[in-house]
Amino acid sequence: MDHAAEAHRTDLMTITSFVLNEQSKYPEACGDFTILLNHIVLGCKFVCSTVSKAGLAKVFGLAGEMNVQGEKQKKLDVLSNEVFIKALISSGRTCILVSEKDEEATFVEPSKRGRYIVVFDPLDGSSNIDSGVSVGTIFGIYMVKDKENPTLDDVLRPGSNMVAAGYCMYGSSCTLVLSTGNGVNGFTLDPSLGEFILTHPNIRIPNRGKIYSVNEGNAENWDIQTNMYVGLCKFNMGKSFRYIGSLVADVHRTLLYGGIFLYPAEKKSPNGKLRVLYEVFPMSYLVEQAGGQSFTGKKRALDVVPEKIHERSPVFLGSYDDVEEIKRLFKATYDRATSDSSSSIPRWFGGSV
Repeated sequence: MDHAAEAHRTDLMTITSFVLNEQSKYPEACGDFTILLNHIVLGCKFVCSTVSKAGLAKVFGLAGEMNVQGEKQKKLDVLSNEVFIKALISSGRTCILVSEKDEEATFVEPSKRGRYIVVFDPLDGSSNIDSGVSVGTIFGIYMVKDKENPTLDDVLRPGSNMVAAGYCMYGSSCTLVLSTGNGVNGFTLDPSLGEFILTHPNIRIPNRGKIYSVNEGNAENWDIQTNMYVGLCKFNMGKSFRYIGSLVADVHRTLLYGGIFLYPAEKKSPNGKLRVLYEVFPMSYLVEQAGGQSFTGKKRALDVVPEKIHERSPVFLGSYDDVEEIKRLFKATYDRATSDSSSSIPRWFGGSV
C-alpha cells in the first residue's frame, strides 16, 4: 500500500455515506434503519473513547455486581451497557433490546418505540481489558412483526431472520465490521475526523485458511470429533495455532485471513458457552455473508431456533472448506471409535493408548 498516497486521499467514504448509498437502492426505505445504525455507531465511538482511557479514568476493576451469566462485571461492562441501552432507545427506532448484561429483555415504552430489535453484547472480552487485549461490541438486528405488540417470540427466531449484524473492535485501532445482508464491509475510526472510514470494502474470507483457533486448554473435555479435527490441524494439515481469547479479535482475524474458529461443547458445558442471540448469530451472519460457513455440530448455526434469550451453543465458523471438513467428521459414524478398537486410536483422537 502506498501510505503517502493514502494519506492524501479525498474520496473517503464514511459509514454514514455508505449506509445512505445502500438506502438509496431501496426506494421504499424511510431512513429508520439508517438512523438506528447511526446511534449504534455513536455508542461504539463512546465506548472506544472510554476503553482507550480506561486506566486514566479509573474504570478498570470490578463494579461489585454479577451479570446474568454469573460472571463478575467490570466497571466498563456496566458503563458500556448503559451507553448502548440509552443510545438505542433514544434512536426512537427500537422496540426490544436484549443485552448480555441484563437478565431480562428491555421493552421500549410505546412513545419511543420503533420496528427494530437489537441483540448485543456491549463489551465482549472485557475480562481481558486490564491486559490491553482487544475487546469489542457485537450486535444483531431483527425487524419486529408488529411494533405495537412486540413479544419475545419476535426475538426467539433463527439468525437467518436478522436484517443486519456487526461488531466493533477496540484495539490498536477501532474497527467496525458490518453486514446489512449484501456482503461485509469494514470501517476504521479516524480519530482526527471522528468518523468511521471505509477501509475494508467487500470482505471475502478465503475458501481455506492456514490458522485454527480454539482454547486447547479444554481439550480433555471436548467431543471426539473436535479432538480429531484439531489433531488433523496440528499433525496432518500443517495449520498454525492462534488464539486470543476475545471472540471479536479471533473472528476478525479469521474473516481477514481465513481458517477456522472453534468453540465446541465440553463435558462441563454440553450446550457450549457462547450465547446464541448476540454472539453466535451475529458472527455467523458475518462469516456467511463473507463466503464462509458456521456450524454448531448439528446444523447450520443460523438455523438454530433459540428457546431462551441467553441460550448457548457450540460453534465452528470460518473458511468454507475448513468448516466443511469438520462437518464431515460430525456427520460420519464413529462406531469404531467407541468400540474395542478405540485402543488403537491416538489419545488426541479421543481414544486410549
